[in-house]
Amino acid sequence: MESIQEQERDTEPCLPYDVFAKTCPSRGTLEHVTGRWGGLTLSALYDGSLRFNELRRRVDGVSEKMLSQTLHALERDGLVHREAQPTNPPRVDYELTELGRGVAERLLGLIQFLEGRMDDVLDARRSYDETRGGL
Repeated sequence: MESIQEQERDTEPCLPYDVFAKTCPSRGTLEHVTGRWGGLTLSALYDGSLRFNELRRRVDGVSEKMLSQTLHALERDGLVHREAQPTNPPRVDYELTELGRGVAERLLGLIQFLEGRMDDVLDARRSYDETRGGL
């Protein structure tokens, strides 16, 4: 029986990038998107642009430094657009690019799936901890 990935490879043209190859540039972008703060940042921006502090409040727990680093990486990858307005004080807004929006849509599907199945996850954790003595 073929896996979903094998089926998709059979129907899609061969892509020039392979995230499983250690030197492939797609791996770095995948890390930015799926890292602890990247996915949350992209998902938070899905409903529209936010200023830095609004985004920081939305992504509860992220430090100013980590959010700044995350936004820089996502902007460099073409997923987030940063717009600085020459006001006093300066106003900086962040929003998803078209590419970022496509990534965020997929992440939100995963987030919604996980949130909907958290009872199963918590049951699995309890079962695991009971049989292995906890963490």
